Amino acid sequence: MLQKIDFEDNFDGQVEQDRSHLLQPSYYLDIIKRRWPFFVVPFILIALVGTGAVLIWPPTYLSEGKILVQSQQIPTELVRPTVTSAAQERIQVIQQRTMTRDNLIAIADKFQLFPEKRTLMSVTELVELMKKSTKITPVDPILDFKQRTRTENPTIVFSVGFEYGDPAVAARVANELMTRILNEDLRDRTSRATDTSRFLSREVQRLQTENAALDAKIAQLRIAQGKPATTTSGQDQPTSTLAQLKAELIQKSALYSDKHPMIQSLKRQIQAMESVAQGPAQTTNGNDAAAAASLDALVAQQESLQKNLETATAKLMAARLGENLEKDQQSEKLEVIEQPTAPQEPIKPHRPKLLALTLALAFAAGAGLTFVLELTDKAIRRSSDLFAIVDNRLIVPVPYIATKAELRRQKRRRIAAVVIVVLLVAALLGGAYFFMPPLDLMLAKARAGLFR
Repeated sequence: MLQKIDFEDNFDGQVEQDRSHLLQPSYYLDIIKRRWPFFVVPFILIALVGTGAVLIWPPTYLSEGKILVQSQQIPTELVRPTVTSAAQERIQVIQQRTMTRDNLIAIADKFQLFPEKRTLMSVTELVELMKKSTKITPVDPILDFKQRTRTENPTIVFSVGFEYGDPAVAARVANELMTRILNEDLRDRTSRATDTSRFLSREVQRLQTENAALDAKIAQLRIAQGKPATTTSGQDQPTSTLAQLKAELIQKSALYSDKHPMIQSLKRQIQAMESVAQGPAQTTNGNDAAAAASLDALVAQQESLQKNLETATAKLMAARLGENLEKDQQSEKLEVIEQPTAPQEPIKPHRPKLLALTLALAFAAGAGLTFVLELTDKAIRRSSDLFAIVDNRLIVPVPYIATKAELRRQKRRRIAAVVIVVLLVAALLGGAYFFMPPLDLMLAKARAGLFR
């Protein structure tokens, strides 16, 4: 029984099996002709599903502004700032305070963020989503907030941004974050300067109280020794100092409560002077030499105390200058150099890349399925496959003889293909002539870079 078999390779009587057909383009073209449905169906399905997913993926917009750490306007040789911490450290502290749970929830409630997700999320998940959407980073990647010295990083610029699906809302939230950061920095610097001034003011009051008590003791010892009671403050009697303190206490009590530091300091000064005034007899009845030595010791102690008082007073004046510098915003401060605006283009998803990945995945799926089916197919398609199961001596090659009808059909197909190609070229040229702009205009736009 004779049967016609179309081999993919030429029948040349070879017996040994080889793999040379894998290097021939005709082998792959024949696979495409036979298996094209298995390639086209998964390719179209994956491409359609992936393209639809990419197109319906909601966009995410990033609105960000830039803040510059501006150095002090007044030279530090004239007025030294009270706050001396590094700007990087302050930015880290401000960032942590701004990103607290209460602040993030307040911002989410103020702008009604994530309305669809909030019904399905807990408060903790909402806070984590807010932190993920908030971006506070240095503009220059070389800069690092871990640096500690100003000389290492004299100019600091950092960006504050927020990611959201609505560009207008993203811009408003970014502006709110920048406003909170600026207010927090101003409050922090002013608070530190005020705390420094208060501390030095309490220290000066303490030294003044000790100095007044020493004045009273020295005056009593001098009276006991029959000397004039002249103190370093230039007063003849400690009684006048005590009277002035009591009058000042009465005047301040009308303005401040009993717990005020100034009222308490005046009370301590009055108590110290009264306690000294109650025991003059013990000094007058003592040994004169011991009294003289005690007087010299008190005078030396008062001189040392007076120096400390002068130093503390000078520091207090400098701290008050620094406090005024902070309140007037003349020291190092944060300045907005770029305001957040509504972005025009989303940062994600990157649709061209995702579409390219989708097409690549669809092509890989179709090609993979096609070759898997081809490898598992046991049909005889090459002479080497036939020689594997039948003795080559029982096979005789007979050349194929085409009939006249087949030759006519081949000729008609060639003519139809040429006509279709000519029509397509004519249609493309006509469309280019009627719908495309002139060539000189396209060249001018290309030179100007308008096609980028």
